Amino acid sequence: MGISLFDLTGKVALVTGSTHGLGMAMASGLGKAGATIIVNGNSSQQKIDDAIQHYQNQGINAFGYKFDVTDEHEVKEAVQKIETEVGPIDILINNAGIIKRIPLEQMEVNDFKEVIDVDLVSPFIVSKHVVKSMIRRKQGKIINICSMMSELGRNTVGAYAAAKGGLKMLTQNMATEWAKHNIQVNGIGPGYFATSQTAPIRVDGHPFNEFIVNRTPAAKWGDPDDLAGAAIFLASGASNFVNGHILYVDGGILATIGKPYNED
Repeated sequence: MGISLFDLTGKVALVTGSTHGLGMAMASGLGKAGATIIVNGNSSQQKIDDAIQHYQNQGINAFGYKFDVTDEHEVKEAVQKIETEVGPIDILINNAGIIKRIPLEQMEVNDFKEVIDVDLVSPFIVSKHVVKSMIRRKQGKIINICSMMSELGRNTVGAYAAAKGGLKMLTQNMATEWAKHNIQVNGIGPGYFATSQTAPIRVDGHPFNEFIVNRTPAAKWGDPDDLAGAAIFLASGASNFVNGHILYVDGGILATIGKPYNED
């Protein structure tokens, strides 16, 4: 019975931004637990096709749909197509996101709005159209990918922090409105992970690498696969009475103010 709590066999999971990085790691985890994966991206069909091949090489059933998560018309059409061609969406992970590292006093309003649009408005748009079928079926799991910036600020990421802080509260409000339909809405807040995007700053001697290793109680960057367990938990029957929660997967960063000044 314990294992079956985490079994996702027969479930259809849409993971936005799942052609690479943390989205791919979470989608792979769901797929290995039995879910059929709906791959989403907006950059190119080739990237989607390559991602589908990556999942299939792991024995995961995967389908790809290219659409812009910030375009409500595209989202509505894609959700309808997915439900017709693959089946009703049981699990949604709102993972697609961007970041622009610009000091606030130098940031153009359009850049600020673009980050908000992708990181905060798009989870609302996609959830709005996916949840309708979940409400009819009286079941569903929605997972919003938040951030440690849902709790803390940091230089040059003001737009991102504003969006992720808003996403935390949107998650709680979604849970408030949809829990009565047996829909669980929660978030995952990743810490700092070893991905291709962070590779240039993860070299020994790089100031930011030293900062992260010293600031994290686990004393290392996270492995993207470390997110799979959190995603499976929040997507499975094991979390049926968990709602409006943000699960931080950060090696303990948010638990501490940091190492004492004189600590080795």
